[in-house]
Amino acid sequence: LQHERTMIAGMGSGPGGGGGSGLRSPSVVAKKYAGEVDGKIADPSLREAVAAHNMNSRAFGLTVQRTTDEAKAGAPPGPASSMFKYYGTEQNKRKYELLLQAMGTQALGWEGDAFEEHELSITREWLRSKANSIEGGTSEVQLNIIAKRVLGLPE
Repeated sequence: LQHERTMIAGMGSGPGGGGGSGLRSPSVVAKKYAGEVDGKIADPSLREAVAAHNMNSRAFGLTVQRTTDEAKAGAPPGPASSMFKYYGTEQNKRKYELLLQAMGTQALGWEGDAFEEHELSITREWLRSKANSIEGGTSEVQLNIIAKRVLGLPE
């Protein structure tokens, strides 16, 4: 599972941090659906949530990139991949929750002319993000691995 976890942890988390681009970017989506004032997201609480998400995504992406560079230089995969899998999964779920929060009722569609294609796609991707916490070991299993193997906590 170590290699599977490493692969899952790195999905969409390059140096850009996996925040998404275009209509997958929380910033772009929030401006489109919540509006913008002077180039900023109009809703201050949504703006704060998007900023926090972007900072976390960027930090995560850079950390994954550094670990990837170390692996390319010959370092074996270590316990970081379990932490990356867990954090990446949770960050991805938070991203889609944020997109849904920004989109409001337009995030509730499954089909139909009342919804744009990207809205339907984001709804499906939000549902799909829930499966990420099962693939490569559930989030609970990942936390147990981190507690025992990384932190050395007793059982």
